[in-house]
Amino acid sequence: MPELPPGDSPPIARLLAVMAALRDPAHGCAWDLEQTYATIAPYTIEEAYEVADAIERGDMNDLKEELGDLLLQVVFHSRMAEEDGAFAFDDVASAIGDKMVRRHPHVFGDAIVESAADQTRAWEAMKTAERAEKGAGWLDAVAVTLPALTRAAKLASRAARVGFVWPTTEEVLAKLREEVAELEAEVAAGELEKAREELGDVLFVCANIARALEVDPEVALSGANAKFVRRFGYIEKKLAERGRTPDQSDLAEMDALWDEAKAAERAA
Repeated sequence: MPELPPGDSPPIARLLAVMAALRDPAHGCAWDLEQTYATIAPYTIEEAYEVADAIERGDMNDLKEELGDLLLQVVFHSRMAEEDGAFAFDDVASAIGDKMVRRHPHVFGDAIVESAADQTRAWEAMKTAERAEKGAGWLDAVAVTLPALTRAAKLASRAARVGFVWPTTEEVLAKLREEVAELEAEVAAGELEKAREELGDVLFVCANIARALEVDPEVALSGANAKFVRRFGYIEKKLAERGRTPDQSDLAEMDALWDEAKAAERAA
């Protein structure tokens, strides 16, 4: 049975030892031993979202737990990399520490930065220079694995930095109307494949609108989701008072209740 460090050891040392034990070929956990970078990646993304959810709810106890779950993901990937002879957890921590020092010369050096906006510009300039050294394209910095709506907004934002952008919000809205018209045309023609493509164009322009308005599209959509859930809950409640469920109702009745929910929210 693998031994863990004594109780007074640094918590990170204990966590690293726990992961090493879970991945021990002779005595480890069968599930942990079967995992790869690819199979763990979805959990890593999920844990990041759960951190964001705890922050959104203002639940600090939950945030502490979710940050631990996210840290475990870093430890898990690092352990597998160590087994492969690629790098270890200390290398990950060292690399990010070095990067933070390098990208904050106004804190750890003699550079002068007068505002957060100046720091953001300097940060982006350093990131651009680092990517150029690697031969990366301008949009390569936007991860392919991001949620599509978030990635669209980031792609649009990156392109905007070099002037590839509609100058005004009104022009973006005009582009949205153009794309919606093209979507309507393909739907009317029964061209479903082309309609799917046009729908993607509509969503991409919506992400551009979010960029122009300085709104996070994921936050905006999350708010719309919450509103939908809230209003549909009102429909369910009112139908229950009538002794029915949604599947026993029809669109006309539910739409009328939806309008009631909207009116009640506006009056509140």
